[in-house]
Amino acid sequence: MPVTTGRPGRWQVATVVGDHWETPRARTLRLDLGGELAFLAGQHLLLRLTAPDGYTAQRSYSIASAPSSTPGGSRFVELTVERLPGGEVSQFLCDEVVVGDTLEVRGPIGRWFVWSGDEPVVGVAGGSGTVPLMAMVRRARALGRPELVRLLVSARRPEDLYFADELPGPGTTVVWTREAPPGSGRAPGRLRAADLAALLDGDGQGRTVFVCGSPPFCDAVTDLLAELSVPATRVRVERFGPSR
Repeated sequence: MPVTTGRPGRWQVATVVGDHWETPRARTLRLDLGGELAFLAGQHLLLRLTAPDGYTAQRSYSIASAPSSTPGGSRFVELTVERLPGGEVSQFLCDEVVVGDTLEVRGPIGRWFVWSGDEPVVGVAGGSGTVPLMAMVRRARALGRPELVRLLVSARRPEDLYFADELPGPGTTVVWTREAPPGSGRAPGRLRAADLAALLDGDGQGRTVFVCGSPPFCDAVTDLLAELSVPATRVRVERFGPSR
């Protein structure tokens, strides 16, 4: 599949054709790009808003949908936005945008934190860091190879879990840190080395590990991976800062 991984293309207008809430604070927007876009799981788009007075603001959002299996790419993409307190862009996208509105987007962007779908990998996500890794899971499932991606997601409580209708699922595990649902086999608590070791057993020792979340979460996970003797060369990290 041809994929744009260098400089992003021109700004283009996308139409919002669907939406739904992942959590009380995170909304997924389905965009019609008007033409096909080839991208890899893990890449993101720039989104630009322009006010009537000409003021512009742009933010980067990971693509949650799986890449298309067709050579040309996908006409539709999904972006998941977390509403942040005081966030001029995130609040507008979560609270003001409606189906039929148009948004400017540019991309795809990203070379390092990407998965082409041809090798087994492990993903470790915290909060909104689940978004690019969900694109990898969806890609693997679309290929009929769910075993290619082992995913561990850390969430505070059930209402905070992104993509709850798809997680847990084949090859995915959820670790609850504050409150676990009834029947959970693990007491709530921080992510531990033993949680990660379960993903790395056997052939998992040779898998590239993708880590995505807040800076403190990513730092904690990389420390745990080092304890488990996972080489740093096999770890790819994307830290999500506030995108207001």
